Amino acid sequence: MDTEKKDTDKKKCGGGCKCPRGKLFATNWLDGISSGNDFDVVEVVFKNTRAGFYANPNRLDLKIGDMVAVEGAPGHDVGRVSMIGRLVRLQMKKANISADTELKKVFRLATQTDLEKAAEAASREEDTMIRSRKIAEELGLNMKIGDVEYQGDGGKAIFYYIADERVDFRKLIRILADTFKVRIEMKQIGARQEAGRIGGIGPCGRPLCCSSWMTHFVSVGTGAARVQDLSMNPQKLAGQCAKLKCCLNFEIDSYSEAQKKLPPKDVTLETKDATYFYFKPDILARKVTYSTDKSIPANLVTIDASRAFEIIALNKQGIKVDALEVSDEKQKEKPAYVDLVEQESLTRFDNSKRRKRRRQQENGKAPTQQSKQSQQQPKQPQPKQPPRQPKQQSQQSQQPQQSQQPRPHNRRRDNRKQQSGKSDK
Repeated sequence: MDTEKKDTDKKKCGGGCKCPRGKLFATNWLDGISSGNDFDVVEVVFKNTRAGFYANPNRLDLKIGDMVAVEGAPGHDVGRVSMIGRLVRLQMKKANISADTELKKVFRLATQTDLEKAAEAASREEDTMIRSRKIAEELGLNMKIGDVEYQGDGGKAIFYYIADERVDFRKLIRILADTFKVRIEMKQIGARQEAGRIGGIGPCGRPLCCSSWMTHFVSVGTGAARVQDLSMNPQKLAGQCAKLKCCLNFEIDSYSEAQKKLPPKDVTLETKDATYFYFKPDILARKVTYSTDKSIPANLVTIDASRAFEIIALNKQGIKVDALEVSDEKQKEKPAYVDLVEQESLTRFDNSKRRKRRRQQENGKAPTQQSKQSQQQPKQPQPKQPPRQPKQQSQQSQQPQQSQQPRPHNRRRDNRKQQSGKSDK
């Protein structure tokens, strides 16, 4: 029963259904195609965003979500397998790690003793962080210790700190080593890395990108906000790290490409009534709002970018338009609404069949409903017709009618008759 339960827990963790969001639970798009036997290196994730590549010389049958004991410096560390197979090779290539690089090794699957030691060491992290902050403050160091991470065996502690200037923390290291009786390692991180290690929920309602999937941070400038026509309010543009939001760089290419299709800001539109100035654009919708005053919004008119380019071309020819907006007569008809769901309906051809029947009835090709009803009704006996007359009688009756009709006048016959009469005499 224990082995079956363990296997089901591994499957759940590998699928990422009930596990917390993070880089560990990225979608394994080679699941079922590539296994741990395809490549002898695995990726192991530790606390928050710390991860590393470790060799698997013993060819252990590792799966995503397995807890393993790996080589530390010194001792051993306990982490969770986050990636196996050919995906690891691609990630190493992305991180510019060659295949010849000597990597640390995976010792074994973590035992119950290893897990208990790691949990005991992790329980001391918060208390260590608070005490180390007080020590740094007493020494007058201009730094902030943001997080502390203990190694799996509890013999080493990593202190993550933030500092704007170069800090001489040699004395701090000696005090910390004497206080906590562990090996000390100091790592400087930025504000974005600190937010990624701590985690949180962004204003979009989703977990922070820096704590979920981002590994490389690109500098963000105020120019990204200007291109997207955003308010230059620092409270709205800043994230939880007090820096500009990383997501400002996500859509800047789309906005800059769409902005090229808008008219220039310094061009005015001339009409017969007034002069309109560029006021505000709607970049993705390709619409521009114009005002009759440069400084304040007055008589605002919103038109399409195509209409604005048309007016600019007319103004260059010396023609002033009557109004910015197109009259109702010139406006193109809006395309009819199409419901894509109804295209797969079983009754989508019924209306066309009814129209076809009506057209056939109007043209007289298709039988009407009355004729259909008459066809469906049983045939009634028809009354007997009088006997037909013989053909001779009918021909005789037709002869007098033919004699009564005047014959066409023929001059040649008359001439022949005259000649025959002279010869008789």
